[in-house]
Amino acid sequence: MKPRVATVWLGGCSGCHMSFLDLDERLIELADKMELVYSPIADIKEFPHNVDVTLVEGAITNSENEEYAHIIRKRSKFIVAFGDCATTGNVTAMRNRFTPDEILKRSYIELAEKNPQIPNDYTTLAQLLKKARPLHEVIKVDAWLHGCPPTADQIWFAMTSLLEGKIPVLPPAYLRYG
Repeated sequence: MKPRVATVWLGGCSGCHMSFLDLDERLIELADKMELVYSPIADIKEFPHNVDVTLVEGAITNSENEEYAHIIRKRSKFIVAFGDCATTGNVTAMRNRFTPDEILKRSYIELAEKNPQIPNDYTTLAQLLKKARPLHEVIKVDAWLHGCPPTADQIWFAMTSLLEGKIPVLPPAYLRYG
């Protein structure tokens, strides 16, 4: 049975997933070794149970991210903080010097071209947390894949190790930030 793999995009830019797609023809080789059971690049609505490896991109920025991170942890055997936002907060955490109210005011009032108003219906907009936080501050993380974004070669190295049942030990050349 092939390992069940998921990728998740939380508070970030999707650059890590773009690098994942930069694997190009190596994606076909990965597809032969794993079953992709959830990803923003696949149209699957609910995070599944019994996932072997989950790569989580992005920081925890809002109530939805935080709740989702706990679901992912419960349903995954092994979690990788995928990229610098998940690892350290990185660019996403640059907003931490502002309060959520300041962010909403700037976004929805000051920069609005039409109908300036802050949404108060949090069924359409998840409530911002006071601070954007790296993944390990919210759930247990088993490995970290650094980079903003990680290169396709870093992702390949990590994924092939994980699919062989090994915890990836990245060479020093891959231990970079930004």
